[in-house]
Amino acid sequence: MAGARGCPPAGGGERALAELLLEFSRAQYRAKDGGGGAASSAKVERIETRCLELFAKDYCYSLIQNVNGEICGHYPRQIVFLEYESTDRGQDVFESTVHVGKLQELMNRSRMARCRGRFVCPVILYKGKHVCRSATLAGWGELYGRTGYNYIFSGGSDDAWADPEDLSEEDTVFRNADSQLFDKVRGHDIKLLRYLSVRYICDLMVENKKVKFGLNVTSSEKVDKAQRYADFTLLSIPYPGCEFFKEYKDRDYQAEGLVFNWKQGYVDAPLSIPPALSRPLNIAWSEYQSWDLVQQTQNYLKLLISLINGDADDSGLLVHCISGWDRTPLFVALLRLSLWADGLVHASLAPAEILYLTVAYDWFLFGHMLVDRLSKGEEIFFFCFNFLKHIASEEFSAARLQRRKSLLPGFTVEELCMLKRRPRGSPTSLSSSFSLGLESSPGAGSFAAEAVELVPAGVQAPGPCRKGRAASPQAVRWGRTPRADDRPPRREAKSSSSSSSGQSDAALRAGSSPLEVPKPRLVPVADRGSRLQEVRSAFLATYSSTIGLQALPPSPSSLGGLLEQFARGVGLRANSGPL
Repeated sequence: MAGARGCPPAGGGERALAELLLEFSRAQYRAKDGGGGAASSAKVERIETRCLELFAKDYCYSLIQNVNGEICGHYPRQIVFLEYESTDRGQDVFESTVHVGKLQELMNRSRMARCRGRFVCPVILYKGKHVCRSATLAGWGELYGRTGYNYIFSGGSDDAWADPEDLSEEDTVFRNADSQLFDKVRGHDIKLLRYLSVRYICDLMVENKKVKFGLNVTSSEKVDKAQRYADFTLLSIPYPGCEFFKEYKDRDYQAEGLVFNWKQGYVDAPLSIPPALSRPLNIAWSEYQSWDLVQQTQNYLKLLISLINGDADDSGLLVHCISGWDRTPLFVALLRLSLWADGLVHASLAPAEILYLTVAYDWFLFGHMLVDRLSKGEEIFFFCFNFLKHIASEEFSAARLQRRKSLLPGFTVEELCMLKRRPRGSPTSLSSSFSLGLESSPGAGSFAAEAVELVPAGVQAPGPCRKGRAASPQAVRWGRTPRADDRPPRREAKSSSSSSSGQSDAALRAGSSPLEVPKPRLVPVADRGSRLQEVRSAFLATYSSTIGLQALPPSPSSLGGLLEQFARGVGLRANSGPL
């Protein structure tokens, strides 16, 4: 369990978050520069170490080494691969079937397939399934000349990870193999996706291809001419880029009523979701161009939650935009925080700890260009955490969706119908461990259908046969049946003194095993809103005293008015009410 709030562990609390935000606002993190350009190497190491400590509270993991940016210059120097959950919770235990050595090999081979080398990377483990992030597919311009491409794509600032001297012999071969170029690099990308059991690919681009100066500099799975990604379920969910968040700031940080202009010439990617996935959510998807920023973000998050909550073994999820460092971390962070609020991931972390982990790992260590975005007023990073007030209700709860899809063990349908008609708290209801109540459909834009509501969040109903109880005599696994060419080797059950990889012994949490019998831990459903509120309040307080105030012009004559405008926009004005 997390430490007491009054006595935060080393590196935790407001002071640690303030140090992190200040470091974040000074330079972009770059693994190839030893941790972030002008940023202090010692401070970055403390941030990295703290992230590993927070992951270790709930997961056993391995580390994929990227110390000098060998795989990707904008990814963490130590990429965390979550293997299985090690918390003391009364629920099923899930373990990834992925072998870390094979995973690292596939990452190395596939990095050329995606923009800026930002390959598919797993970042959240939920029910044994991986939520992954990446950039979009690289176009011919990047594959044939990564240095020149990055110069064009970044508007003239060369922040490429692959300088001419960094190009390997394999890269040169790619350039010369014109006819087979895309088959080769995208083939590696597809093998990585399959190995991670990814089924859904959610593309946030508003374009089919990114065009700069008349050149197609990136592509995407949805317009791959050879249909190499036809075996995956592709979802085009266009979402405004970071430039749009300049308007958010200019409107006093008010997202309500802020609607993206879908008639701009470069916008050519329509929303496209398979009907089988869109219908259950009871959302008027055809009206997406009329949604304001709040509605659009809410509905997309509901979609992601429903996808990752599916029962299929191979329902892993990939989320990406263009470069994968603005819109991608927005939705990865919101998904992580939403699942945490339900008690379904990172269950041992306190609000201050999950906030630190999300800011540090999802945003800072994966290369979000906060310095550049702040200079342009494109405050998508701030929007992410301020937006938590809009997802506090139960309609965003993954635990609630699980309960709606499940029947109580030991009850028939007729008995459940009788229970549904009984008033809450009747003498014939269940014991105090559970509470039954009627859930009416909350209307458009919410998870549909009626179901019985259970109080203990995180308790999961019986599912497919690959899901086992913690007391099973064999290692518990969750995953699709791999193809012959990408099947990971089966491993013996882990003991408290072993790890899955020689390079990760120190990273694994001592004394934990997927075979341990977890102790019951109930998370009241009503805590979701208050938990997210604590995270948001902590972020606003620290942001306003670090980045927020530093971003204001130094003019004494306008400081007071700008401070008032900022405080009014984020809900900090005079501390007159709850944040």
